[in-house]
Amino acid sequence: MTGRDDSKATRALRIGTRASALALWQARHVETRIRALPGAPPVELVPITTTGDMRADVPLWAVRGRAFFTKEIDRALIESRIDVAVHSLKDLPTTMEAGLELAAVLTREDSRDALISRSGDPLSKLPQGARVGTSSLRRRAFLMRARRDLTLLELRGNVPTRLERLERGDYDAIILATAGLRRLDLGHRITEHLSPEEFPPAVSQGAIGVCTRADDLHSASWLKRLDDLPTRLATTAERALLERIEGGCQVPLGALATVAAAGIRLHAAVCALDGSQRLDASGQAEATMVGATALGLRLATELIANGAASLIAAERAAQGRAEEP
Repeated sequence: MTGRDDSKATRALRIGTRASALALWQARHVETRIRALPGAPPVELVPITTTGDMRADVPLWAVRGRAFFTKEIDRALIESRIDVAVHSLKDLPTTMEAGLELAAVLTREDSRDALISRSGDPLSKLPQGARVGTSSLRRRAFLMRARRDLTLLELRGNVPTRLERLERGDYDAIILATAGLRRLDLGHRITEHLSPEEFPPAVSQGAIGVCTRADDLHSASWLKRLDDLPTRLATTAERALLERIEGGCQVPLGALATVAAAGIRLHAAVCALDGSQRLDASGQAEATMVGATALGLRLATELIANGAASLIAAERAAQGRAEEP
């Protein structure tokens, strides 16, 4: 015997993921990135069903609570049933479970929303009263801001299911994230990319977040090599803003940060669901983690001072909520 413990060197990294096509793509992308590292350990995928997967019968904005697509995976991580959790970062709450850390944020895909229409018409040319499917309060609000005549309908399910429902005529058009379509090689289905100025995306849309236990130095040592600094800085600013406003997937808030040599620039907007009121804030800061966090907090404070808190409270009161499952 050599006396050396090689268990950590050979232990497989168990990656927890949802079982949808897009979630599996993201998990396999992380798996591929890890396997490409010199001396990488074995990797295996562990599919996990989440609350969001089970509650496909109701719009999630009408359900109390958050973390619909992440909490079961994070619980498996806390209980050491998996070593790595892969999430769409936009689904990950800004306040993470105790004992977990966001070890890596991978290079961001296109963050814009995309319109897919049956007729091939862009948003401005859709007929009066066109039926548009979306499961997002944010998208509903900004759609009403642009076209109050539209008929907005709920749309749940994975990306292929949503496209199938469009094809069979349930909708005249649907709104999806460009990133998900491109990752599933469905970018050719896009009719129009929606302007991020007019339709600011969800916080962290297009970014993949990879989590592990804070005390799991073995897993973290591999994951941190996947971290993309510009994406980390941009999403840090966006998530700081969201946390300060105390939002979630139920809040009609959009934000997008970009990183360049001059620093980080962040633009955010909150919109009433009927499109009647929109509040915007923009700013810039140095490209550091401290600067990114401070920028997000500053713009959130500006939005709140200009009425965002009362606007959000009014929307919540008007919508009502089903009980959290």
